[in-house]
Amino acid sequence: MQNNTNDDVLQDGKRDWNGKKRRSMNVARHFSLGGREKKAEKVSGCADRLSFKQDSSGKLTLHQTWFCKSRLCPMCNWRRSMKIAYQNKLVVEKANERENLQWIFLTLTVRNTDAQELPETLSELSKGFYRLFKYKRVSSAVKGYFRALEVTRNADKDNPEWYGTYHPHYHVLIAVRPSYFKKAYIKQADWVALWRKAMRLDYDPIVHVQRVKPKAELDDMTSYEADVKRAIAEQKAILEVSKYPVKDSEVINPNQDESENVETLLTLDDALAFKRLIGYGGILKEIHAELNLDDAEEGNLLNVTDEDEIANAVFDITAKWHIGLNRYVVTKTARVTEEN
Repeated sequence: MQNNTNDDVLQDGKRDWNGKKRRSMNVARHFSLGGREKKAEKVSGCADRLSFKQDSSGKLTLHQTWFCKSRLCPMCNWRRSMKIAYQNKLVVEKANERENLQWIFLTLTVRNTDAQELPETLSELSKGFYRLFKYKRVSSAVKGYFRALEVTRNADKDNPEWYGTYHPHYHVLIAVRPSYFKKAYIKQADWVALWRKAMRLDYDPIVHVQRVKPKAELDDMTSYEADVKRAIAEQKAILEVSKYPVKDSEVINPNQDESENVETLLTLDDALAFKRLIGYGGILKEIHAELNLDDAEEGNLLNVTDEDEIANAVFDITAKWHIGLNRYVVTKTARVTEEN
């Protein structure tokens, strides 16, 4: 492998290391502009040097690096999203093996809030969520759940009333028994009323709920076809709910002034500090513990899926971020002795 090759050896369609590093450097620059030099230095140094193993087929596997673990670092959030999705896949598969389950995708929202009120709104959301799932009607119907908090910023200048405000909301993947749809079904209007009560609101919040089910009717398929279609639908729901709560495109918006982006970055950095952004409940929490999965939000970001496990490695490859070239450059390629 040549060091000056034009081929992007660190990009295979799903793992664009160069792109993520560039975005992290941009976030670091905005931290610096906002006067947070220590945070800027931390994010800037994230994944500066990557050490890979390469097997005989040419596949690269991350072996060693340092991640800053900042809540707003695009590099770290990318790794977290992969890890959360992988863990959720394992948990959902195990839950389906253990019990006959159906799945619901629930979105819980509140009205937009300004930057000053955002931290308190996030705290109230957390309290409201736990109140909601302790209500007898909900707790008796729900076998387990995975929740993820997402925060977006309204960047629509044509809507001056809400422009610059923040929209925190929950995405929730819920496991229920098949009998739920006949004996314990909670209608959308009831979810609205329950969420309003849990959040102690004086208005009806927007709540969206849908069954995780293929568009085609399962009754029209063979048993095998139905199982495949259901699995695909479940995996799509898993990927949707596993996206990391704060996307870097929501933080650094190319259509906004630089000062606005700095303000957004600092607001989110403060509001998300010490907040739990994901969580499990019921059977999904039990299975997560039984599988001995670590904390995807705070834990190791080096190996995030089975594909990151090192097997039959025959080469060591090191890539270092080059500030002037604005990309990774392969600095060392060495043969590794395989173990018998």
